[in-house]
Amino acid sequence: MRTVIFDLDGTLADTSGDLIASANHCFAAMGAECVLDPVLDAATALRGGRAMLTLGLTRIGQMDDAVVDRWYPELLSAYGGAIDVYTVMYPGAVASIEALLSAGYRTGICTNKPEGLAEILLQRLGVRSLFGSVIGADTLPVRKPDPAPYHAAVTQAGGTVGRSCLVGDTVTDRKTAAAAGVPCVLVTFGPAGAEMAALEPEALIGDFDELLPVVGRLLA
Repeated sequence: MRTVIFDLDGTLADTSGDLIASANHCFAAMGAECVLDPVLDAATALRGGRAMLTLGLTRIGQMDDAVVDRWYPELLSAYGGAIDVYTVMYPGAVASIEALLSAGYRTGICTNKPEGLAEILLQRLGVRSLFGSVIGADTLPVRKPDPAPYHAAVTQAGGTVGRSCLVGDTVTDRKTAAAAGVPCVLVTFGPAGAEMAALEPEALIGDFDELLPVVGRLLA
């Protein structure tokens, strides 16, 4: 069974606004208002909570790994309480996934967002039923770019790794696909889109309308 596994943040949905807001909540509690910008720092937001805390703490001259560890749970709590205020699916994403399902593909999610938060977000966005699997950062003892979460996402979706591919938006996704020995499709419409070609994936797409024919070629 041919299977397409998707990253979530920055690939299927633009989650940067809510992620930035959760980080700025932490900085405000530290006495430093609005350290991160929802537009200029969107690429960092899509790399996760620790990356945002690291960037912000560096800017205010308080960078310390212990401080990152201290505030990370608070960031997750703030994010979980306001997870879909600004978040939207990228244009064409839902239609593209529906087209894949109609063509007989299995689909799943492999994300470095905690599994519980991924499940909540997918439910809130009304798209959970489109995916046969959701594997998060804490589902297994390891996370991307280790290939184990990807393997689990494919298996849980009812597919086989040898007939699957990963759709993502970061070097982490590129490394995950390489470690799993599967083709990688990187999207170029995200905040770091201009950097994707240098990662030399098997394919690049600038719009979800391109996905079905690209996947058909890669998994022929």
